[in-house]
Amino acid sequence: MSNVSATHASPMSGNLFRNRFYQTILISNLFLQIGIWVRNFAILMFVTDKTNNDPMAISLISVVEFAPIFVFSFIGGAFADRWRPKRTMIWCDFLSSASVLIVLLTLLYGSWEMIYLATFVSAILSQFSQPSVMKLFKQHVHPDQLQQGMALFQSLVAIFMIMGPALGIFSYNQFGIHISIAVMGVAFLLSAVVLFRLPPDEVQEETGEPKALNLRKELADGFRYVWQSPVLKVLAGAFAIAGFSVGIIQTLGLFVVTERLGQPKEFLQFLLMVNGAAMLVGGAIIMTLAKKVSPQILLAFGMSVSALCIVGMGLSTSIPLTLALQFINGLTMPCIQIGINTLILQWTEQSYVGRVNGVLSPMFMGMMVIMMSLAGVLKKHFPLVEIYCVSGIVLLVGAMILIPIFKYKPEPSLATVSSTETS
Repeated sequence: MSNVSATHASPMSGNLFRNRFYQTILISNLFLQIGIWVRNFAILMFVTDKTNNDPMAISLISVVEFAPIFVFSFIGGAFADRWRPKRTMIWCDFLSSASVLIVLLTLLYGSWEMIYLATFVSAILSQFSQPSVMKLFKQHVHPDQLQQGMALFQSLVAIFMIMGPALGIFSYNQFGIHISIAVMGVAFLLSAVVLFRLPPDEVQEETGEPKALNLRKELADGFRYVWQSPVLKVLAGAFAIAGFSVGIIQTLGLFVVTERLGQPKEFLQFLLMVNGAAMLVGGAIIMTLAKKVSPQILLAFGMSVSALCIVGMGLSTSIPLTLALQFINGLTMPCIQIGINTLILQWTEQSYVGRVNGVLSPMFMGMMVIMMSLAGVLKKHFPLVEIYCVSGIVLLVGAMILIPIFKYKPEPSLATVSSTETS
């Protein structure tokens, strides 16, 4: 087990914004969000135009985004526990930028279907970068501030939920797919440059010969660690159920807009903007309650409300009602995201953060990718209302299985902060 660091009394427990690591991660994420949202919506609009709203082609966008997460999440997590996290994150952003340049050249001189490659490559690289971010959170953010730090981090994501769709659609409509792809590449490059501000990676002292990475053993260790934790074990089950639920409807939002609400496809941006505004408000509320509510309760509450909203949005043919449900859903979404990340960090030793993240993510992503792959087929054979109702009911079941872990509190031996970098 990791030892509790003596730095608990350090300035790390003061103003979170004075933490150099946290400042840098927020700025880097700003550029990443620009690149991601331009990618998501420029590609969505481009493929929709090219295929005349073909459900299979639209579903494939999400499949190529999330399938690599399922396949590479554990590999990335295992390497994140061995590699230096700062170096890993910088290289991943550089390579993402380079891959976008290749896609741009291919678009200019080759087939338009290569547009999927931009999403595919960046999704793979994110599986090496994201566990490194989690590991650095564990190192550089005081345990008492983890939930608050996650809330602030999610607030930035929420801001782009408001601005991102409009940014991506504006970029595509005004400048076309080629300029939009170029914007992605520049954004990823700027993120990599900003990450040079991160505090230097810690160099672990090795005893004897360094051990080679054995993925089979690392996988077994990660699963064993999760299975032995009463909280992480239940969280894995909830992840799988939530992935099933979310995967069913992940690619069908466009059809809620066009079929249930009778609006043009561009109206989707307004649904997401309402959702993002609500996430921003929800994140602010959670920041004030961060030390008063356990992450288990946050997660279960968020999943329950989201389940009811999903059913309501599937049934609704009223624009005001759908927008209201979208707002309520967004209001509780930070509960899910912050609850999950806080539980993982609270219940995982620093040396296992990458592997635990790599074990839990496939539980969610595996089911999600499977259901996304089937979404286009389901849409052709079942009414949209039925699909949304099933999704909501399944998510509610996922919330219910979390109830047994309400009684647990994190062990003090799992808390660690190894850096006092504050400015």
